[in-house]
Amino acid sequence: MITAPRPAHPLAPGWLTVPDDANDFAPGVWPASIERTASGEIEMGGVRARHLAERFGTPVMLLDEQDVKDRAARAQRAFAEATARHGGSCRVYYAGKAFLTSEIARWMLAAGLNVDVCSRGELETALAAGVPADRIGFHGNNKSVAELERAIGAGLGTIIVDSAIEVERIGAIAERLGSAQNVLVRVRSGVHADTHDFLATAHEDQKFGFSLEEAERVVARIRELRSVTFLGLHCHIGSQIFGTAGFRESASRVLELHERLLEGGPVPLMNLGGGFGIAYTRADTPAPIEDLADGIVDAVAHECQARGIEIPVLAFEPGRSIVGPAGITLYEVGTTKPVAVDAAGGAAERLYVSVDGGMSDNVRPALYGAQYSARLASRASSADPALVRVVGMHCESGDVVVDHEYLPGDVTPGDLLAVASTGAYSAAMASNYNHVPRPAVVAVRAGRARVILRGETIDDLLARDAGLGATEGEE
Repeated sequence: MITAPRPAHPLAPGWLTVPDDANDFAPGVWPASIERTASGEIEMGGVRARHLAERFGTPVMLLDEQDVKDRAARAQRAFAEATARHGGSCRVYYAGKAFLTSEIARWMLAAGLNVDVCSRGELETALAAGVPADRIGFHGNNKSVAELERAIGAGLGTIIVDSAIEVERIGAIAERLGSAQNVLVRVRSGVHADTHDFLATAHEDQKFGFSLEEAERVVARIRELRSVTFLGLHCHIGSQIFGTAGFRESASRVLELHERLLEGGPVPLMNLGGGFGIAYTRADTPAPIEDLADGIVDAVAHECQARGIEIPVLAFEPGRSIVGPAGITLYEVGTTKPVAVDAAGGAAERLYVSVDGGMSDNVRPALYGAQYSARLASRASSADPALVRVVGMHCESGDVVVDHEYLPGDVTPGDLLAVASTGAYSAAMASNYNHVPRPAVVAVRAGRARVILRGETIDDLLARDAGLGATEGEE
């Protein structure tokens, strides 16, 4: 007997289909080790959701440690094999801005990756974790003099130059320290990533890098400085990109400049950035990392052959695609509220599900309308699916955790709710809005759970308030 598909809810977006089973996990969206036990409870890394909530509280961000390590190794292998087929080589950097702790930095090193940082805090975390300085790249459009002095003094492998002022600062600092600093010049290729405007970073009217014409003059100046060594060009076209078309076009434009620069000296390296997308919902269809690596490297090799030049060492910077899918956030449901909404064809009802976190632990939905997937974590349910909006506990109407999702209609206070694909840019962008402590990050693997980033307490928040507990005599 063929069952007719359930009719879509009038308030649901077109990409969201009514699930046959509101307890299932969309392939590619959830961490590799996640499953439901016989009792219906979610288990990840061999540890049950209720046990994790009781031990660490909620919200709590969980990382499938083995999944992260496997994804890092897979990325390294994909790019190494793709470049080796053309007689070349590669460097893969983990983009620390996605989420960086000392443990994650060590996982990346063990998988053969380098680490990319973009602040003093990320730099110090990588160094403290034992990442060799020559395996660190340093990004940023406004690196301070103090940051540059620390980076150059530590012997960083590469600094990605983002302004003419920075070139002079690096030159002066390296000259004073008696060193020669390797740099890449960041360029805007003019290729727009097919993504949100805030995530597209190669168009002209924005803060990063140089135009292709400006870059030529900047490289000429770098080559005049004894204390600065030009390694090559860097171009990052955006984030959450699913295909290779933008990378291929961008590489073609950057290689045109690369070829001209070869007339003035060696250009051994080209960094094509990262931005490889992941699936946040079952409607997302990112390409496998192997397909991306093959497509991008093949395009570069073709362009180099057509121009009669050697393939430079190619560098890439995956971040989200390594930690994003391996993470989930556990929340506890506090209240539920049916809300009547006018819709085409008459009134409809949406169920609002409020949880004990929100935009302080995941600002992406509020920042640029990011979509997520959610499932009941503490039990399974045979109730009919209901269209829900999962919202946070902050004093903002835009405090949305999951904008559109189908959950069992009997979701109730006290249930645990899991939100998928939160490994990247959730903990990294967390805040203390409304004086809410940031949650812990816990790695799970082989039945064990351990904190890799300590959660904050109310005492931590109060300790920062200079008006409380001041020592006698302080001014």
